[in-house]
Amino acid sequence: MPDILETYRVESAEQAAQLLHPLRGEILSRLTQPASATEVARELGEPPQRINYHMKALEKAGLVQRAGTRQIKNLVEVLYLAIARTYILSDTLGLGETERKRLRDQRSLTHLLHVSERIKSDTIRLLDYTDEGREIPSAALHTSVCLADETERKQFLEEYVELVRRLAAKYQRDEGTRYNLTLAAYPQPGKESD
Repeated sequence: MPDILETYRVESAEQAAQLLHPLRGEILSRLTQPASATEVARELGEPPQRINYHMKALEKAGLVQRAGTRQIKNLVEVLYLAIARTYILSDTLGLGETERKRLRDQRSLTHLLHVSERIKSDTIRLLDYTDEGREIPSAALHTSVCLADETERKQFLEEYVELVRRLAAKYQRDEGTRYNLTLAAYPQPGKESD
């Protein structure tokens, strides 16, 4: 049986369109275990031919995969499996080729975008624990600073990195609950040259 990812980042407009189609989204949610079009159709109260059509479109878009076959009397059923349990629409989906090229040329901005998508992915995965009634301890901080010039910016970043390094080292343990710590510094959009 093929593996299923925990989270998949949708980067193509074609995949996003498939995912956002109401019936196809519902089909994907039923395919966390291998199933045939007939089984999914029964669960959704739809004709098997209609579900089979949509499953093939999802397969063509790369959102479902074949997971084997099963013999039912004189019929061979194809079993399908979603490629992931959850899907996140990439923040780069709406970007044109020019913007994508500019983003590729800006490594720190690309990293910032990937970090933000990782936070979204982790947040969605943590939502599973809220179904169990567990409180999820988390924290977020957002603030801004004004820095006079390039020299002050470099000094601030050096001090910022050193303070966080010391704080993380103080609480570093081999055992216990591991927490992700993400900090970012970037110019406020529209204020880069102030």
